[in-house]
Amino acid sequence: MTIALYAIAPHRFRNGLLLAASWLFYLWGGGRFTFILLGSTVVNWLLGLLADEGWQLGKPRLRTLAIAIAAVFNLGLLAYFKYANFLVDQLRFFGGLDLTWTPVLLPIGISFFTFQSLSYVVDVARGEAPVQRRWDDLALYVVFFPQLIAGPIVRYQDIAAQLRGRSHRWDQVTRGMLRFAHGLVKKVLIADSVGRLADAAFGAPAELTGSAAWLGLAAYTLQIYFDFSGYSDMAIGLGRIFGFRLPENFCRPYCALSVTDFWRRWHITLSHWFRDYVYIPLGGSRGSGAQIYRNLGIVFLLTGIWHGANWTFILWGVFHGAILILERRFNGRLIQPTPDMSIVAIAGRRAFTLLLVCLGWVLFRAPDLPSAIEYYRALGRFSEGFALSDAIATEATGIALTAIALGSILALWPTQISAGRFLDWSPSWAAVGMRLGTACITFPLALMLSVANNFSPFLYFQF
Repeated sequence: MTIALYAIAPHRFRNGLLLAASWLFYLWGGGRFTFILLGSTVVNWLLGLLADEGWQLGKPRLRTLAIAIAAVFNLGLLAYFKYANFLVDQLRFFGGLDLTWTPVLLPIGISFFTFQSLSYVVDVARGEAPVQRRWDDLALYVVFFPQLIAGPIVRYQDIAAQLRGRSHRWDQVTRGMLRFAHGLVKKVLIADSVGRLADAAFGAPAELTGSAAWLGLAAYTLQIYFDFSGYSDMAIGLGRIFGFRLPENFCRPYCALSVTDFWRRWHITLSHWFRDYVYIPLGGSRGSGAQIYRNLGIVFLLTGIWHGANWTFILWGVFHGAILILERRFNGRLIQPTPDMSIVAIAGRRAFTLLLVCLGWVLFRAPDLPSAIEYYRALGRFSEGFALSDAIATEATGIALTAIALGSILALWPTQISAGRFLDWSPSWAAVGMRLGTACITFPLALMLSVANNFSPFLYFQF
């Protein structure tokens, strides 16, 4: 309905229509937390004006003040809603304190809209983005419903011109529809199917044989990729339908040659956010080796904390940070294979990187630290041969899709990635035809499964 109204609406009313649709979308899913989002948008709009005033009056202190208030406000908001319960639990457990506490509910999408709002104020204060004097246009940037809940995290300067005016051409609409269909298929037909296998494995790690544990881990490795990249495809596709070009969030991450390379391909907009607002301000790659390692450690500790209030997420971030430090220490940060590297060497690097990423996913998926430890133990149980537990064996569809999806990823390993933030998703007519044919066959099935309530929430909705 929104798409139809948008198509017939005069240009001057289109932003208002999208803003109303976005607020209704969040009200439907977030309820009373809509007022939190509304208040956050107003505060950051005012802080952007304050930062711009600092530029107009030539007063750097005003810009610094705007950044400081924005950081305290946005990160404080995120800390309270996302980490207060965790902090109280730790005080009870480690401090032995008997605290009376009413658990705080988590507003959906708070990790994403706080990061976008904070980046807007910082970029205006740095002079890297134009100030937005119209509150409604800034609100559309923050609450644009296709990417509000789980990204991609959009930088204001990437979308500022599009907020003022954009074309609405038929070729963009068709590409957007195809991209949306592709994402829904990835989510419903692949992620949800292999997800049932992953849930069965991680639900009872003590009962798993070694082969079942590895199969469950492979299923989750595929589930989180197809689930999250599927959402990103749908968001980018919807954005294209409305004339917006949103940044890419994935570029075949399981084809990475190193974990450093993996983070250039996985959740790209989050990696760029931490690079631009944490890593570089800390000193980046300048300074001594110890300072660089410190900066990497801080970034990935914060990356783990951003994903969730649980020791498993913290250790997951520490795990990745430690590997990146080791890769930098031993010069293992290859993004492209060198001309003298053999195909076997390239395949070996990719397989080893994928193994490290998979082992990290155990911490990411396990509900708590004891469960993660038990799952690691299960991965080492090789004495049972290739026996599968009953819960795993019944997920025949999940097993088949895990094998097919994993095989397709390994068979289509590319040798390079694009350095651009906005990629051309349709490189050739052959690719367009293949995707269109796939969408025509699989999209109706995915749509029917969604209508039949066989559609599970996206994994990153919890973050």
